[in-house]
Amino acid sequence: MMKRAIYPGSFDPITNGHLDVLKRALKVFDEVIVLVAVNPEKKTKFSEQERIEMIEEATKDLKGVKVDSTTGLSVEYAKKHGATCLIRGLRAVTDFEYEFSLSASNEFIDDSIDMVFFMSHAETSFISSSSIDELYHKGVDISKLVPESVVKMYRKK
Repeated sequence: MMKRAIYPGSFDPITNGHLDVLKRALKVFDEVIVLVAVNPEKKTKFSEQERIEMIEEATKDLKGVKVDSTTGLSVEYAKKHGATCLIRGLRAVTDFEYEFSLSASNEFIDDSIDMVFFMSHAETSFISSSSIDELYHKGVDISKLVPESVVKMYRKK
């Protein structure tokens, strides 16, 4: 039986920290669907399609990765697509507090979908999508923090 997991997030943009978590998840799961969570009320730097394109380009050489998007709940998406787990990355204690609360909410919705957490490696623990945007707009070279597809997309904007 194939083990499928969902890796949800805004991925605005995807970072090397996200890719690190994804690669480690692929050691545990046969297939991971990177799920771009679209919240119409949230202002994003990149459109849904741009985020999907950046992720697809960044993961094209990774076996077992699919990319999709949803405006719904990740737990409901997982159930609908036969996934048993949601993947989440943890960088710091503050992430844990948020993820603990999210995990409880997801368990309330459907306790058959487990949350699986991967700790960030030290070299990616400080990277966040918002810090990438700030660094880029202040003229800092972000090419060591994000995949090339993100750098290209920033240059297009």
